[in-house]
Amino acid sequence: MELSNQSITSLRQQLISGDVSSTDIINSLAHAIETKDAEIGAYISHDFDAAQQDAKTADLTLPLGGIPIAIKDNINVKGHPCSCASHFLEGAYTSPYDATVIQKLRSAGAILYGRTNMDEFAMGSTTENSALANTVNPHDITRVPGGSSGGSAAAVASHSAIAALGSDTGGSIRQPASYCGVVGLKPSYGRVSRYGLVAFASSLDQIGPITQNVEDSALLLNVISGGDPADSTSLDQSEVDFTERLNDGVSGMKLGLPKEYFGDGIDPAVRDKVNESIKKLEAAGAEIVEISLPHTEYAVATYYIIAPAEASSNLSRFDGVRYGNRVDDPREIIDLYRRSREQGFGPEVKRRIILGTYVLSSGYYDAYYNKAQKVRNLIKQDFANAYKKVDAILSPVTPSVAPKIGADKDNPLQQYLADIFTISANLAGICGISVPCGEITADSNSQLPVGLQILGPHMGEQTILKIAKTVEDLTQTK
Repeated sequence: MELSNQSITSLRQQLISGDVSSTDIINSLAHAIETKDAEIGAYISHDFDAAQQDAKTADLTLPLGGIPIAIKDNINVKGHPCSCASHFLEGAYTSPYDATVIQKLRSAGAILYGRTNMDEFAMGSTTENSALANTVNPHDITRVPGGSSGGSAAAVASHSAIAALGSDTGGSIRQPASYCGVVGLKPSYGRVSRYGLVAFASSLDQIGPITQNVEDSALLLNVISGGDPADSTSLDQSEVDFTERLNDGVSGMKLGLPKEYFGDGIDPAVRDKVNESIKKLEAAGAEIVEISLPHTEYAVATYYIIAPAEASSNLSRFDGVRYGNRVDDPREIIDLYRRSREQGFGPEVKRRIILGTYVLSSGYYDAYYNKAQKVRNLIKQDFANAYKKVDAILSPVTPSVAPKIGADKDNPLQQYLADIFTISANLAGICGISVPCGEITADSNSQLPVGLQILGPHMGEQTILKIAKTVEDLTQTK
């Protein structure tokens, strides 16, 4: 088996035994990208010369010593471009510092070599909003990989990355992981520092791993989690080994099925695959309990008020003055702002800035933004009430498998509605994971992955990882 096809765990064993070197892994990865990525389009940039130098001095005693990790293009890596897949920053910004998660990866011995494609400024569900590259689904190149972390998911799924980091504001790790048939973990809000992540919606964003299996996600979470003085929203945490209880099983656990997540609008084939996994968990000793999350119907509207409002504020710093591309011949300062932003931002980013500015404007703040925050609290309370009855919640990740490229390009509302099962976790600040639970045959006869979503209480990652590992084992065993 090619080294680029293997998991972190497998490669670490071979590195420690001396059967392979970190240089061997880098060479295998470079070959995989050379042969596959022209078609898949997972990467915006990579630097294998620097990676090879790092590989020669890799400290194999460290948890990720010698392992290359791909990074979504909205996380700052010192000396690397950070474009957020936008013309605004393309060729105009090289990061002068490392994000906290990058510092932690380096300290654990990881090698950083490449930037993965994404929806521009993480705004989108298909990666079609990238201004710099076109990324396709490795299972069917006529379909999207999901988004906004579509490049990270496609890289891991096509084995042109061992593992990758993404960010999740409303499902941007879990949804592409589901579409691409890999594991995607959104940590609880505050579990992982956001310092160095280019902000989209600060109260919703969270960095997390996209990996080939559940154990690799647990390993990466061990490394990147923890409090950070540079991020006041991160939480001081007792040290946890997330790999420690992966094989404990689900016997005696209560797992909730929210009736609102299994109604109309779900592809019957997706529902069937999810239900098959639920039955396997029940056979493995879990008790399945029907629950209700009654404010689910308001989640999409709430999210698409709060997230654009925060985006409008965060993206105001991109003004053509301090960094990024700017027009060459501004008539005066307002013209500089207006035309630099008009030319730098793509349609979806502009749409969300306009919407966010509107809901924050005088006369509309109370009617929209303030009311949305009140509904957000109700959604949080729904989850708090549910976790008094169950240990975790099970649901589909998305209502369907990956759609065809261009299918919803002119219908952004349809794309927004496809996030119905993922955005509530961000609004509530809880953790969630997508784990592959099977494949279905699409109209093109391609086999398309289906993901099972497992949602846990705030700081409940150990629980959802244990359930995800059980699903993984049961699915592979068949």
